[in-house]
Amino acid sequence: MAEHYDVLIVGGGIAGLSLASALAGKCSVALVEAEQELAYHTSSRSARQLIPSYGPPVVQELTVRTLELIAARDAELPAPVLTPRSFMLIGSEADVAAEASGSMQPITHAEALELCPALVPDAFAAAGLDTGSFGCDAPLLLADHRQRAVAAGLDIFTGARVHSAQRLGSGWEVGAGTEAFLAGVLVNAAGAWADELAVISGVEKLGLQPYRRTAAIAAVERPLPEQTPMVAAADNTFYFRREGDDVLISPSEHVSSGPEDARPRPGDVERLIGRLNQVTTFGITTVRRAWTGLRTEAADGVPVAGFDAEASGFYWLAGQGGYGFQTSSAMAELAADQILAGGSVSLAGGSPESRTAQALAATRWSIRR
Repeated sequence: MAEHYDVLIVGGGIAGLSLASALAGKCSVALVEAEQELAYHTSSRSARQLIPSYGPPVVQELTVRTLELIAARDAELPAPVLTPRSFMLIGSEADVAAEASGSMQPITHAEALELCPALVPDAFAAAGLDTGSFGCDAPLLLADHRQRAVAAGLDIFTGARVHSAQRLGSGWEVGAGTEAFLAGVLVNAAGAWADELAVISGVEKLGLQPYRRTAAIAAVERPLPEQTPMVAAADNTFYFRREGDDVLISPSEHVSSGPEDARPRPGDVERLIGRLNQVTTFGITTVRRAWTGLRTEAADGVPVAGFDAEASGFYWLAGQGGYGFQTSSAMAELAADQILAGGSVSLAGGSPESRTAQALAATRWSIRR
């Protein structure tokens, strides 16, 4: 017998879990995840930094709102999700000017070296600083969403890959693993597999493309001071930040991929170490562990949140790219409002024609590849 729910969410990463916590208690909700554990793929491989100056304008808007929502929740938690940690961009004058936006402010070369003494002075000419950036305890945020959602009635099914989905009457009939579901709304929060879920559901895919992004935890000869900002190259060739006495490093690659359980490719981390040992003095000695995640993007680089143009009751919550955690709470707020209203509602509960809702809509013209 099929289980009946108002909303069925496919995908147990940060997008699906944050929406589940926003919806649970207001309607009946189930979440299905193909893996045996939640947040197995990209959500467990995050850089754990929320940067208000990072991304296009609508992403920056969503980031500010997400920070507000998480900060309000932090007041109720025994340990905070957010920890202040500035974000610094370095590079040529032209590259920094091109990439700096929003709340990022230019700083002098001397100020940049004072903030991160490990930088080789000749390795960059200009810098910008976002002091409103925060480190994010991603596991704690995921666990809090899950705990709140389950306490409010969420049912979770893991090891339940969707193998069939069709529109049936006023809802969706979905087969996932050994389970069967009937739901009024089917939410596609499947990350790199979002277009695959659309095809299974008989819905036109949006051309969402996964891209590889590798990171590693490396031991260093000279640990970074505790207050060192996260540092990124304005030409998108690397970033690093303190991770205890180690450093988290990434080559910031943007290489297309199919949906998969991604792994580092030979040479990627080794080349990055060579580069960082040229532009810093912290002295990478060994790699403790390395991983690769997939950042799935729409053609215009903006996340997707909204009902499908043709398939009634099919809701897209996908294409977050590298902005998943930093937009998650705001996108969940928007999505929950739209789903509960059965149509478009703005981020702040205003006009259905809000700029935010339009920018994220699955019906926007700029999304088709």
